[in-house]
Amino acid sequence: MNNIRNFCIIAHIDHGKSTLADRLLELTGTIEKRKMQNQVLDSMELERERGITIKMTPVRMNYSVGGTDYIFNLIDTPGHIDFAYEVSRALKAVEGAIVLVDATQGVQAQTISVLGMAQEAGLTIIPAVNKIDSPLAQVPETKKQIAELCGVAESEVLLVSGKTGAGVEELLQAVIDRVPAPTTQIDADRDTPIHADENQRASASHLRTSAGFRGLIFDFKYSNHAGVIVYLRSFDGSTKRGDKLRFAASEQDFTVLEAGIFSPEETPVTSLSAGEIGYLITGVKEPGIASVGDTILSAKGRETPLPGYDRPKPVVWASIYPESQDDFTMLRQAIDRLRLSDSSFTYEEESGGLLGRGFRCGFLGMLHLEIITERLRREFNLSLVVTTPSITYEVVTKRGKREVVYSAARFPEYGEIAEVYEPWVEARIITPGEYIVRLMPMLYDHEAYLKVTEDFGNNRNLLVIEMPLRELMRGFFDDVKSLSSGFASLSYKIVELRKADVVKLELLVAEEIVQAFSRIVSRKRVELEAETAVEKLHGILPAQLFATKIQGQALGRIISSRTVRATQKTLGDFGKNGGDRTRKMKLWQNQKEGKKRLEERGVGKVRIPQDVFLKMVRKD
Repeated sequence: MNNIRNFCIIAHIDHGKSTLADRLLELTGTIEKRKMQNQVLDSMELERERGITIKMTPVRMNYSVGGTDYIFNLIDTPGHIDFAYEVSRALKAVEGAIVLVDATQGVQAQTISVLGMAQEAGLTIIPAVNKIDSPLAQVPETKKQIAELCGVAESEVLLVSGKTGAGVEELLQAVIDRVPAPTTQIDADRDTPIHADENQRASASHLRTSAGFRGLIFDFKYSNHAGVIVYLRSFDGSTKRGDKLRFAASEQDFTVLEAGIFSPEETPVTSLSAGEIGYLITGVKEPGIASVGDTILSAKGRETPLPGYDRPKPVVWASIYPESQDDFTMLRQAIDRLRLSDSSFTYEEESGGLLGRGFRCGFLGMLHLEIITERLRREFNLSLVVTTPSITYEVVTKRGKREVVYSAARFPEYGEIAEVYEPWVEARIITPGEYIVRLMPMLYDHEAYLKVTEDFGNNRNLLVIEMPLRELMRGFFDDVKSLSSGFASLSYKIVELRKADVVKLELLVAEEIVQAFSRIVSRKRVELEAETAVEKLHGILPAQLFATKIQGQALGRIISSRTVRATQKTLGDFGKNGGDRTRKMKLWQNQKEGKKRLEERGVGKVRIPQDVFLKMVRKD
């Protein structure tokens, strides 16, 4: 294990993380130049289009320096804050991290967040400045920023170019020199000094061989033929094809069908030993068995699971319906299939009235929601209706009952609620100083308050704010980008539940509540939200045979109302061949009375077309 180096790359979105990984693959000869393509480790089409990492892909590289052969295991981690838990598990699988900063943009908010996680995990940090070849690069300023952030001397900050390959060889040498070799987790090996003599290491090696297998799952995928394929870091013992292992969290046993490494394609090996990163084909074809952060143990061993496991908790909820109910079965199969490769989103079947049958799904964040829905559309060719996203609330009723509510339709009535609690976030915004004046009114509008303002250097400021998660979802990120002309960056973390001043807003059509239009809004914005929603529905709802009221209801009363006029049926050609206006007036009066009878008998209920629901739930 002395020649193994396990590390990852930490970087903000679009700071060149995947491009640098390409150069590392070239330098180590892992992929021939004629077979190279951009973003090799980003295998999904969506990743290549957007230039982001969604599913982390590990790779094993062999490299020889001074006659010594080294094994590098690189994990290319997601950069977006929605996937913070997955990133935390990847950090547990390595001993070092390269902190990569774009020389044209400087340190960004998400880099600070993930760096903090890496430092808490005790990783060795190697700071590096990327894109030094760019004519817009501000190398000295960026070098100073990252040195201060990491608490190191500027001389320890490396300069690289993922595009040209400059400085990449020096970066690999730094990984060899600074990142420690992996150690096992068993007590005997943990107590072995890093610079132990050969006898001590031989004794520890013997204990590792006799110890049961223990590995950490940091990602997994699903194959139709092989079932679930887990990506893991081996900490203790070794495993091979035919071994009986167990998922610690789900307590499900399985037989290893194949053990292998990534080079970067999946390559079978005889065994996977302590300190190595690779994959196991489990043959499991049921959702919910494998999960990120779980420990794989020997089926009959007595080893304890590795610490830190937690099931990711959804923070954003949205309902997904097929545009045609004929596609409901196909949607169910597609969601089941995605769940096999992504255990971080949840779903349950629900009925949306006129929208038909669909699924109420929970996601890690807005980007996660966007990715899942886009994959459903692309990979399964589905046309979907996605409702307005909402968050989870804790409601205490006047009878003292506390319940978790993640849908406006399940929100108790106004008179039954004693208290409501909602999640709050701590957000960090890094922005050029000249945009702070623009951002302040927007922060007030989103119920945010400023905790800290710091000079971040290079004419930039760090704003630390706290705000409701509900308001973060209400276009906050788009507002920040728009008001800062795209120069600001944002990261956030959920901190706690706090008392919320929110109410349920319902829309009534012909005095009947349409649940699909219900939402939870801030009390101070309820009148504006009601007027906006009623006005929008008034503009797109087709006229009926009778006048139709559209009302916004909240706080136990009607606070906004519009009326769609009844269709005006003409008399056609009647009267052209005789009769006068008195006759026409009599016929119009008969029509009016007929419409009134329809409404009184309940026959005149409003039928809302499907496209009206589509227009109401879409932002435009």
